[in-house]
Amino acid sequence: MAIADDLKKTLTDPTPLYFAAGTADLAVQQAKKVPGLIEQLRAEAPARIEAVKNTDPKVVQERAKGAQEAVTAKVAEVFGAIDPKKLGETAQDLALRGVGVAAEYAVRAKETYDKVAEHGEQAVRAWRGELTDEIVDIAEVVEPAAPAKSEPVAEPVAADASADASADASAEEKPAARKTTARKSTAKKTVAATSDES
Repeated sequence: MAIADDLKKTLTDPTPLYFAAGTADLAVQQAKKVPGLIEQLRAEAPARIEAVKNTDPKVVQERAKGAQEAVTAKVAEVFGAIDPKKLGETAQDLALRGVGVAAEYAVRAKETYDKVAEHGEQAVRAWRGELTDEIVDIAEVVEPAAPAKSEPVAEPVAADASADASADASAEEKPAARKTTARKSTAKKTVAATSDES
């Protein structure tokens, strides 16, 4: 029964839908920023291109060579400091730290998921509100305010006609009763007849 309850809860939980709506809404918000970023890049592009053109290739090569030497020295220092005896302990320590970091990221992911789902729920409410306003506006345009309708007055009906109508209505409501014939027989035949009717 617990599996059925879990499945029912999973299928009726709107959080994933709210998460999807929140993600879509955030994507739209970010997409609205793109034209501004493009304009900024367009404005900065000539200056950056000019800076690259004016850069001396020898200076770039010297910086790359210095960075390569620094990385090589750091790698040699790290490998020189490794003690084979402590390597097992370090590996175990790193594994435990990795588990802790993974748990921390899982908690952060859940918090982010909940925040995006909450944002999605608010976005859906806003969309529904906007849609409701639009529907009301369209309804007002399509159907202008109608004058108040008066209720139709029932005409008096003759007594004979009302009796016929009530008889017809009661006949329609009740199914026709089955006609049975009277049997004059012994008890055995009565039992057999009842089983035949079933």
